[in-house]
Amino acid sequence: MYPDEFDYYEADSVAEAIELLEEHAMAETELLAGGHSLLPAMKTGLSSPEILIDIGDVPELQGVSVEDDTLKIGAMTRYSDLVDAEAAHEYAPALTAAVEQVGDRQVRNRGTMGGNLAHADPASDLPGAALATDVTLVTEGPDGERRVPADEFFFGMYATDLGPSEILTGLEVPADDDAIGAYAKKPSPSSGYAMVGVAASLTVEDGTVSSARIGANGVMDHGVRLDPVEEALTGESLDDDTIEAAAGRATDDLDEAMMMDDLQASGEFRAQLLEVYTERALQAARDEVAAPPAAD
Repeated sequence: MYPDEFDYYEADSVAEAIELLEEHAMAETELLAGGHSLLPAMKTGLSSPEILIDIGDVPELQGVSVEDDTLKIGAMTRYSDLVDAEAAHEYAPALTAAVEQVGDRQVRNRGTMGGNLAHADPASDLPGAALATDVTLVTEGPDGERRVPADEFFFGMYATDLGPSEILTGLEVPADDDAIGAYAKKPSPSSGYAMVGVAASLTVEDGTVSSARIGANGVMDHGVRLDPVEEALTGESLDDDTIEAAAGRATDDLDEAMMMDDLQASGEFRAQLLEVYTERALQAARDEVAAPPAAD
């Protein structure tokens, strides 16, 4: 199928992209990042923008760096570039583990971090991992720059805190090299998207969990924190009994009646999957604690 006609602009900078958004504020306008969500929607008629603004190659939106104890990730950084960045594995292990499971090699070579999070597909792999990793999302618009914690960014299915003329420009992660992380998901057999995905970011000191952040996607209409699991882990050793008990609390704060219910899985089945994959994510994180340090 072919998309409806549209006007195409390629922005060379964030400032130019914002100007274009302002200029075409009265038209249906979309930003083009990696294109893996938008272009299929346009071909099927689910999205019919009049204006398409390509920001995929804006230089200031690219790259991974560590500055002032913060891991900074440009919004247009491609998945494969993040996976290749040693700093991402060191300071954002849960997020990086989720990125490693996005799509296939072709998707990871083109798709972007910011495009994924701004699209806010509840079945995407990154919202839960962003919550677990304590990501701050950096946006820029006509009124300047804002920093939004991941806990406040996701509103619902395809809905975020981004304003109509704002652009997601980057991600910031506290550079904690003591953090360990893992991601476990049940992929859809038809699409590879997460029927349920769970990201775990932990700090373990002398065998005891001193802090825990657990995020999930594919369960509700947006990524969610699993607070009861975090509470059950904190102050405990990461043994089989603790992991099993913590995973058993994965649904405690979630309304099963509001869980995703579609042809892939019912809300009841997703609730069961959430406990299973929470346990698997925690087991994978524990394996990271026990793993010997990598050789220089």
